[in-house]
Amino acid sequence: MSMRPLLALSICSEVFPLIKTGGLADVTGALPAALRPHGITLRTLVPGYPAVMARLAGAERVLEDPNVFGGAARLIAGTAAGLDVFVLDAPHLYARPGNPYVDTLGQDWPDNAQRFAALAQAGAVIAGGMVGGFVPDVVHAHDWQAGLAPAYIALSEGRKPATVMTVHNLAFQGQVPSSLLASLRLPASAYTPDGLEYYGAIGMLKAGLRYADRITTVSPSYAAEICTPEGGMGMDGLLRARAHRLSGILNGIDTKVWDPARDALLPAPFSAGDLAGRGLSRAAVQAHFGLQPDSAALLFGVVSRLTHQKGMDVLLESLDAILGAGAQLAVLGAGDVALQEAFLLAATRYPGRVGVRLGYDEALAHRIQAGCDAILVPSRFEPCGLTQLCALRYGAVPVVSRVGGLADSVIDANEAALAADVATGVQFWPVTPAGLRAAIARVASLWADRAAWGRMQARGMAFDVSWAAPGKRYAALFKEAVPF
Repeated sequence: MSMRPLLALSICSEVFPLIKTGGLADVTGALPAALRPHGITLRTLVPGYPAVMARLAGAERVLEDPNVFGGAARLIAGTAAGLDVFVLDAPHLYARPGNPYVDTLGQDWPDNAQRFAALAQAGAVIAGGMVGGFVPDVVHAHDWQAGLAPAYIALSEGRKPATVMTVHNLAFQGQVPSSLLASLRLPASAYTPDGLEYYGAIGMLKAGLRYADRITTVSPSYAAEICTPEGGMGMDGLLRARAHRLSGILNGIDTKVWDPARDALLPAPFSAGDLAGRGLSRAAVQAHFGLQPDSAALLFGVVSRLTHQKGMDVLLESLDAILGAGAQLAVLGAGDVALQEAFLLAATRYPGRVGVRLGYDEALAHRIQAGCDAILVPSRFEPCGLTQLCALRYGAVPVVSRVGGLADSVIDANEAALAADVATGVQFWPVTPAGLRAAIARVASLWADRAAWGRMQARGMAFDVSWAAPGKRYAALFKEAVPF
């Protein structure tokens, strides 16, 4: 294995802090700094959304194409928010308001296949050495939006760097009509069950899983789960066949952004050695959500998409356990309309006990983590989850289902773990109202012993949730993948 520095290209549809809809952006935004200490220089290719173009500095045009799915496009290089980026500037594909994936009515953009095939094609062009001064050793594709990149590279006759495909959520697969095969510049010979074909469609995520040299997902447990019929979302056969190429690397969080001792979004700083500032965040959360200003009540928080995957329907059916324990609940999130309405109705029925704010507010999310005693994450499946990592960092005890990255990052407060002084939260299973009610009862029992609760908080805050270990693992994977 060569010890020379490696060049890597990350292809993604969003990257923090330029454009974010979820945890994918946090990961792609953190990887360049996480890999740098290990001798890997990572540049990020991202679509030229308005939010990205507005922050691009020192831009240099490196390639042009007069016809990329119906319009001119140019590849530009520059820096944005401290990131070294390539930006695919194609206004006819990306210069649209709001969310990168859906229109103002919440419907998928009808040309998403072309929008993200263009991104993958641009990545393949860079991979082929067409950009002077940057010839990547590794191409790292993220989720279905970049899934065609490993296929374009593998099926081309050009240069072939190592390719890595990371699955952030297998539920989103990018299936597009087979009639687009030729227009997406994909060879007909590859449209087979052993290639791009997926139940009569082109599988953009499947393409990445099939053609990448290595596959990763965002926690070891999720890597095992997606190889099963129950968790594989129809991809389990392919993933079992490629299990020798599959690994799980648990995500981290940015511990500079998420640092309770220096967080300007909080009413007051605090640390594991001095938790006094948490009381001001608690009061702020209770005031914001219209909850009773009770310093003794057990305060549960939720920062989540309000969806079936996240178990929010199960939480609604378990409100009796929270209310019966004399506890309070603060919910921040958005998602399914029916679930949003049900949470708003609960807040109306139980004023002062249940508070709900629809949408996402970064500052409020920080205060919830800093002010709530426990954070509920009852997901039916969870590739990694970042909410529980933020909770650990901020002294909020995570209450999580025993799946994916939740199981990998939270040590259950069972009798053995409490006796060994290693517990950091509460795990439960199954994800049913009865299962969650039992977990809530356990939390209430733990809360009654404030000294023991404080020790569990301190252990959680001492847990390393940074990108140090994941960065080292990704670097090792990249170096193993590069053929020398």
